[in-house]
Amino acid sequence: MKYVYPAIFTPLGDGYDVNVPDLPGCRTCADTLAEAIAMAEDAVSLWLWDTEEEKGEIPPPSVTLHHEPPQFINLVKADTDIYRRQMDNRSVKKTLSIPAWLNSQAEAAHVNFSAILQEALKAHLHIIK
Repeated sequence: MKYVYPAIFTPLGDGYDVNVPDLPGCRTCADTLAEAIAMAEDAVSLWLWDTEEEKGEIPPPSVTLHHEPPQFINLVKADTDIYRRQMDNRSVKKTLSIPAWLNSQAEAAHVNFSAILQEALKAHLHIIK
């Protein structure tokens, strides 16, 4: 899923504090503005990914946020499908069945069954990576 949330960026003497009020507890900080934006994207993606995994409710983004100068609002994007692929790379054991003759030939050819299955699933699901 793709999302966009407004975040409040607060300039500090040594960097930026970033708060995403629509996502409770979603806050980060960084030394530079570029790092703060990247950290905000990561924090929002993690918050949303975790909520999706837990089948929780995703709050809608606010249209306006209250802020005080020198604070400013910036939109933060998140793509939880990309984030999931980057972060959830743990292996999952699957049991499957293939004909004995195909198994014999594949083993004789030293086929990596896991690699072939992953490639086939990505192709079938039109996943580019």
